[in-house]
Order: sequence, then C-alpha cells, then structure tokens
Amino acid sequence: MPTYEYVCPKCDHAFEFFQSMRDEPLTQCPKCRKKGVKRLIGGGAGLIFKGTGFYITDYKKKASPEKSGGGDAAKAPAPAAPAKPAAPAAAK
Repeated sequence: MPTYEYVCPKCDHAFEFFQSMRDEPLTQCPKCRKKGVKRLIGGGAGLIFKGTGFYITDYKKKASPEKSGGGDAAKAPAPAAPAKPAAPAAAK
C-alpha cells in the first residue's frame, strides 16, 4: 500500500497518509478540518531490499565475453612503433 502526500491550500498543512490504491482520496484536512485537501503527485520511491541475503553484487550485470575471441590480448593496447631518426636534409 502506498503512502500519499497531501496539502491543505487553506492552512498550508502538508501531511502523508498510508492508504490503499482503491481508497478515495482524502478531502478533509486533519489540522483545520476544512474541505479541499489536494493529493500531490510524488516521484515514488525506488525498490529497497531490507534484511539479510541481499548484496549489491547479486544484481550486477555480468561482463560479456569478447566476440573477437582474442581474450585478454584483444584488450591490450597496441605496442608503440619505434621512433625512426629524421633523415638529414639534402643540400642543393
């Protein structure tokens, strides 16, 4: 069951209420008892795992093997070409 956020435009009282999705939205402010309470649109909460047995590594995406079949050699950087000495300039 979700927790809904409400605000009263008459007294500016903001509050949360835990209710079923099938229940009608609240209309009366619990502080000033006037009608006209508005339900706010919330961003929601992310999925939270509580308790033992949940580890971040359980849900990590496994690395896919290289399609080239080169293994670690395919990931290694290419060796640098040896530097050639500059050719002497020809005099005219």
